[in-house]
This record gives sequence, C-alpha cells and structure tokens, in this order.
Amino acid sequence: MQQWKQTPAAASELGISKDTLKRKMEFRGGFLENKVHYNLGPSKNSTITWDVDRIRDAFNKRGLQARSQQGVS
Repeated sequence: MQQWKQTPAAASELGISKDTLKRKMEFRGGFLENKVHYNLGPSKNSTITWDVDRIRDAFNKRGLQARSQQGVS
C-alpha cells in the first residue's frame, strides 16, 4: 500500500537529509519523478509528499547500476 510522507519524515526514514532528498527531484537534475516518487501541492508553498518505498527502490536500482559499471558485485 502506497503511503505518502512529508519531507522530514521521508528523509528520516531514508536516512538522508531533506536537502539531499529535494536535490534528487527531476526538475533539479535528479532522478526522482513527480507523481511517481513525490507529489507537489497546488501552490509553491504546498507540502511535498514522498513515496518512501518507491524512492528506496530507485536508490537501490541506481546503486546496483553503479556497482555493475564498476565491476563490483
């Protein structure tokens, strides 16, 4: 079941800072996609909510890709 969390709770659960989490947003050059990994609210000041499970999977996938490119198992 998908459970959306606000930025502080999501960052804490992922073990990263709020700033690091936000830097991974696609419009900031990252790989986390709007409406897949996070949802923006209707206004600039709205709370961002995050799907921690999907984000964890995305980090894992990128880590596996990086390891395979380095020849590390």
